[in-house]
Amino acid sequence: MAEETRNLCAQIPASLHAQVRERQEASGQTLGQYMTWLITSFYANEQGGKTQMNEKRTVAFQVPAELFEQFKEYLKQNHLTQSAFFLDCIQRALAEEPSQTTEQPSAQ
Repeated sequence: MAEETRNLCAQIPASLHAQVRERQEASGQTLGQYMTWLITSFYANEQGGKTQMNEKRTVAFQVPAELFEQFKEYLKQNHLTQSAFFLDCIQRALAEEPSQTTEQPSAQ
């Protein structure tokens, strides 16, 4: 059963509102999902919780040069960093597969 939800309204500067909406839309999440993630991440980081900000690992891979240039232009147009883009992609992929675990498959 899903947890009960409540509405949260607050007046914020228009420029911040625009930035939040841009990033929310780029994330592919609903506003409720995005705000839940944003607020949860903030409190976890503030309390010294185990978040991306506290423990980091490097992920590196190569892409074709043309795709890289298209990607850089996308980031520029959407005011995103590479890190924010990939963190969001990973979080969305993991959220779509709630039954997945971090255990590695056994060798066959």
